[in-house]
Amino acid sequence: MDAPKITAAAAGTCVVQGFVWDVLLWRRGRADVSACLLAATVSAWLLSLFYGVGCYSLLSLASDVLLLLLTVLFLWAKAARLLNRPLPPVPEMRVPRQAVDEAAALLRDALDAGASAFNDIALGRDSTLFYQVCLCLWIISIAGSVTDFHTVCYASIVAALTMPALYHKYQGCVDTYMRFAYMNLRMYEMVYERLSMKCFLRVRDWVMEILKDP
Repeated sequence: MDAPKITAAAAGTCVVQGFVWDVLLWRRGRADVSACLLAATVSAWLLSLFYGVGCYSLLSLASDVLLLLLTVLFLWAKAARLLNRPLPPVPEMRVPRQAVDEAAALLRDALDAGASAFNDIALGRDSTLFYQVCLCLWIISIAGSVTDFHTVCYASIVAALTMPALYHKYQGCVDTYMRFAYMNLRMYEMVYERLSMKCFLRVRDWVMEILKDP
């Protein structure tokens, strides 16, 4: 692949990433998209509570809305042909090849980042990342123990649409508390390492004393 194509693919990936971040942060005219996603998620969650957990999900809501839309458009088109009226204003929709390549590149970057983070944690290279992942997994474990999978999915989508925007707005205050918590974790880690080393040395001396006795 030549340089112009690589540059175009990289630029497309940046555009997709920028769109995602604009939706998550409610900025640059993407607030309507964020609001629609949040409203659809909350509506599906409320419907699932009303009709019973597992009976109505976000997928069911999307399927019902799409079914209603296709039915209305189909009947409109049939009636328009019979009455010699204009067809419904439906634009011709195609999936560009470039969009598929950009989505694949974005997915690959996300998988590479996840694999790299796993290696850094497994090999003990990044303590901060280890604490962050442990905190996230602990929260997920607690949420999974007190609720069901559908509610966890709804809560995850709502959190993705609200927490980044709130963090972006109150970043200074959150960073201050995070630095304070990180300093405390580092202090506890140093204390744990010292105590572990002292215990190891004492056990080693005790074992050597036993071995020296006839």
